[in-house]
Amino acid sequence: MGFSARILLDSISLAGVRLTTMEVRYPRFIHSELMTHRVFSRNSASSRAIPIRKMIDAVRAEPAFPMWWGRNQSGMQAREHLDPASQALAEAEWRCALEDALAHAERLAEKDINLHKQLVNRILEPFAWITVIVTATQWANFFTQRTHEDAQPELKCIADLMLEAYRAGESRSLAQGEWHTPLILAEEESLLPLEERLKISVARCARVSYLSHDGTRDHAKDLELYARLADGGANGHWSPFEHVATPLAEPDGWSGNFRGWEQFRKRFAQEDVTTFPDEASVTAAR
Repeated sequence: MGFSARILLDSISLAGVRLTTMEVRYPRFIHSELMTHRVFSRNSASSRAIPIRKMIDAVRAEPAFPMWWGRNQSGMQAREHLDPASQALAEAEWRCALEDALAHAERLAEKDINLHKQLVNRILEPFAWITVIVTATQWANFFTQRTHEDAQPELKCIADLMLEAYRAGESRSLAQGEWHTPLILAEEESLLPLEERLKISVARCARVSYLSHDGTRDHAKDLELYARLADGGANGHWSPFEHVATPLAEPDGWSGNFRGWEQFRKRFAQEDVTTFPDEASVTAAR
């Protein structure tokens, strides 16, 4: 499957502010680079949530390899490619590291050790692919930096694909009171009440690749997941709520990291904790 970028939903307010949600896939070893862009709202497939055997099988079937084997030099960019003989040695060493990681993961998962997936799967991350949902109103800085020749080649590759998808996207116009709800199908939009659509969209963004769940869409399970995300209060999982949004009255106003759009997350007082945990307990005791 390799690198991929596709628009899940593209909306534009009547004031002309565009909000775009993409699903992107790239090697896990460049994930931290995308995370530096704070204007992005993101949810990704978590190593802590993937069963060990599924993670092992996925990495073994499709390991992530560098797309550019650059020779070491000073600075952050590798300007010169390895010669063919050196590249062959580098690829062999990378594959040896992959096989070692797989062997250690297998051993740690055995019954006599039985280590949890939140640790075992970390060993495999340098060789894994990751799927991420990204929503933003501000894209120019990311595209300018990450499609530049100085960007790491793997990151440039996904940024180029994202820019291509963004430029080809067709935005749907939304007025105030209408909602950007990624992963809601057209028939669901016409049949389901707004409140349910908002909740189901949040839950599906949290899952990231929700169609991998037996290939079915189960509204009851979506609503159950939504409740788990929200019912934690201050300890809830609020990031999936950011992908769902409605136009602001003021196009230059900000809601979280969105300009001109109000994040659904911002409608919940508990999403923004203002006390430390010990301070909260002292206040409650009083």
